[in-house]
Amino acid sequence: MKTFELLHPEIEEEKLGGITNLGLAHMGDAVYEVLVRTWLCMHGRVTSRGLHKETVAYVAAPAQARAVEKILPLLSEQELAVYKRGRNTRVKSVPQHAEIGQYHAATGLECLFGWLWLRGETARIEELFTRIMEEDDAS
Repeated sequence: MKTFELLHPEIEEEKLGGITNLGLAHMGDAVYEVLVRTWLCMHGRVTSRGLHKETVAYVAAPAQARAVEKILPLLSEQELAVYKRGRNTRVKSVPQHAEIGQYHAATGLECLFGWLWLRGETARIEELFTRIMEEDDAS
């Protein structure tokens, strides 16, 4: 029986190409939230009361849409194509506190992070996430 590296996946390109946009976004949503939670803990922003609220503020569609703007110029052609693939995905509903454009941008970001994670490109994820959080790092 073949074992899978769940914490350090490296999926073959052919198999990765078969994962739907929403599948990649589903994975990327989890990766992004873990990064935010880790960042909050590492920066002393941990209170039993406010941690969830602060996490939600970073992972909500409007915040993710702003995050995308910080990293778009850094993306390779392939990364940009993955982002656009996710951004252009048709969705059936949009969260109440987000505009459709923000939600599409957030889905693109999650798709990109999911794609990078499944390729095993954790260094690239860290590089992009660090750029996203740079301004907040000073506070």
